[in-house]
Amino acid sequence: MKTMWLAGAALGLGLAFPGAAAAQDITIGVAGPMTGQYASFGMQLKNGAEAAVADINAAGGVLGHKLKLQVGDDACDPKQARAIAEKFASAKVPFVAGHYCSSSSIPASEAYADGGVLQITPASTNPTFTERKLWNTFRVCGRDDQQGTVAGTYIAKHFKGKNIAILQDKSTYGKGLADEMKKALNKAGVKERMYEAYTQGDKDFNSLVSKMKAFKIDVVYVGGYHTEAGLILRQMRSQGMKSQMIAGDAIATNEFWSITGPAGEGMMFTFGADPRKRPAAAAVVKKFKEKGIDPEGYTLYTYATMQIWSQAAAKAKSTDGKKVAAALHTGTWNTVLGPISFDKKGDITTLDYVFYRWSKDGTYSEMPTEKGS
Repeated sequence: MKTMWLAGAALGLGLAFPGAAAAQDITIGVAGPMTGQYASFGMQLKNGAEAAVADINAAGGVLGHKLKLQVGDDACDPKQARAIAEKFASAKVPFVAGHYCSSSSIPASEAYADGGVLQITPASTNPTFTERKLWNTFRVCGRDDQQGTVAGTYIAKHFKGKNIAILQDKSTYGKGLADEMKKALNKAGVKERMYEAYTQGDKDFNSLVSKMKAFKIDVVYVGGYHTEAGLILRQMRSQGMKSQMIAGDAIATNEFWSITGPAGEGMMFTFGADPRKRPAAAAVVKKFKEKGIDPEGYTLYTYATMQIWSQAAAKAKSTDGKKVAAALHTGTWNTVLGPISFDKKGDITTLDYVFYRWSKDGTYSEMPTEKGS
């Protein structure tokens, strides 16, 4: 039912497309970090896409044809993402759900645009993705200028007079989110005590932690991914720092707790309202749980991209990328996330960033009294 592309020079970007026997099937794609340190998020995208394709096919497919899913692995590497996108485009795949990292989605989108491929990302939040006036870029998640504003406003309100450190990992996503939070924080009249960058892949943050201790930091905001954030938090606790850590949506994976253990208790992050609790998702969530899968993080967001594309293709009576894109701008689409519509840029028209907190049992849940505050 599916084929995975493992991006990388050693593998030669080898591909395997369905043969003549399946010539009438429509091949679509999902792309993200299926390997590497962010592979837990790639698995979320893959799980969501596979489940949606199975359900769409069970309901009759798209325009009378069954769907087949190709999986592209970009490892959150921009060059690999561009290569994957070029392969999808040369194979005339009409639609790709992806990518996860903004640093992958942005370069990939250009190859998709040139090749007539419609792209809906379930997870890339950097504003640049939809700000370049490309015809083919859509997302079902929010943007970092929105997420950062929610975080900055909250910190300014709830940690007034405290020493605040802003950390970022130099990535398109991490730096972009940290800078948007900083902008909102400063606009609210609060100045951070520290602003520091670290490098993705680093494991020893003790010198950074020591500097934060010297600056008597009370709140640590991290613009970056769960792997480094988890290590920083664990090393903070081992040095006796009790500061509150707050981050963005890249913490929405159970793997975060596997890195921090009990040190993760109380960690806060922003993310969309939990889609697992939406009435529209109940039947799909039940199916996932029957298979032993927690549809956490961006799993249901990816499922929603498939729903939207299939509905828009039906409305357009075509899988042609530009025709489906035109349809996307004109409708409201029923999804597991609830009704979704897009503005002229390809961004969703409703926003719902909320705060989550990790509990001592190793699970995260919405903070019920802090929505949007």
